[in-house]
Amino acid sequence: MTKWEYLTAPVLIHNTQAILNNFGRDGWELVAVTSGANGEELVAWFKRPVQG
Repeated sequence: MTKWEYLTAPVLIHNTQAILNNFGRDGWELVAVTSGANGEELVAWFKRPVQG
């Protein structure tokens, strides 16, 4: 059975592609993007299989 770890990170609108590509290179898969607590920023939700 696959075990997962999760990560949330703020996403800056002016640099979205670079931010998402960096997480992807580290093995993180984008699951969702939601608005942050203040409603103005975006939060990205990622997952990846636990190593080991």
